[in-house]
Amino acid sequence: MKREAVFKNVLFRQLRIEELIGLVLVTFALLFASFSNVYTLMNELPEAPNFGANLLRILASGFFTFWFFRSIIYQAENRGFQIIRDFAPFLFVLVIYFNLQDAIFIIHPHDIHHTLVDLDEKLFGVQPTVWFEQYYHPRLTDWFAFTYLNYYVMTPILLALLYLKKENESFRVVILTMMISYFIGFISYVIFPASSPYLVIPELYHIDIWKDTSFISWITYTIVDLSPHRVRDAFPSMHNAIVLLTMIMAWRYHRKFFWIQFPLAISLPLATVYLRYHYVVDIIAALPVIAIALYLSPRLELKWKQFQQQNDPLDNRIGESGVSF
Repeated sequence: MKREAVFKNVLFRQLRIEELIGLVLVTFALLFASFSNVYTLMNELPEAPNFGANLLRILASGFFTFWFFRSIIYQAENRGFQIIRDFAPFLFVLVIYFNLQDAIFIIHPHDIHHTLVDLDEKLFGVQPTVWFEQYYHPRLTDWFAFTYLNYYVMTPILLALLYLKKENESFRVVILTMMISYFIGFISYVIFPASSPYLVIPELYHIDIWKDTSFISWITYTIVDLSPHRVRDAFPSMHNAIVLLTMIMAWRYHRKFFWIQFPLAISLPLATVYLRYHYVVDIIAALPVIAIALYLSPRLELKWKQFQQQNDPLDNRIGESGVSF
């Protein structure tokens, strides 16, 4: 076999399914983010002053993506890179999320958040995020803020526990299922662009739920406020989808971690409404995301491995070369 033919197939043969899907979505997000930023600059839209910072983010994202996939070819056996590779899908999540937000208003400029407001009203007869004001208390805000903040570390902690115990198969199941869920969520953000209630119906709120709260609440508020107000990430609620998926995985693979997280996890749906970050219908919409991710993940993994084996030129030439990979 010619060396050129082997080289051309090295990346293809070594890619994991979540890396392949991630590469497609990263490419899509970067291309549309580039276009949308040029569009805002040329049309002098309010976001135009952010062009320089956005361009740096796009270039950094592109450089990281190129380095990562190049390293799969040239540094696959490097132990340090193997660790980076195992956890890298979370970096793909960040790259896709922040770049895709630049592009959503170009791809699908018609927001649905007022439809979500109406749906909540029809389902409950009130606006749930407003109704929750009657239960306001600084310590309740602190608790819900803590449960909301826990989302950012919950899944990585479970993965780290499995990784340290060298439960590689369980680790792969968890990270693949999470990534498929995130990817479904990102596609949904484009199809159903919507902002959080605190941005859409601020005139309905009469209480400052962040008043007299603790440092934990301040951290949560600050992290969320870092996102541009143009962000469209309400429907479905990926906070609830990922936390419930993590609980399902913890029940399967680390029961002690499940019970530690249980009080926080069952509080999250209430927290996302109380803190005005999600409509109730967002939480309901998280359930099919979870179901689809659980259904697709093992099937995609199996189909991808079979496809790689069937199209691996080295496997097809073992009889001639005497080499098995």
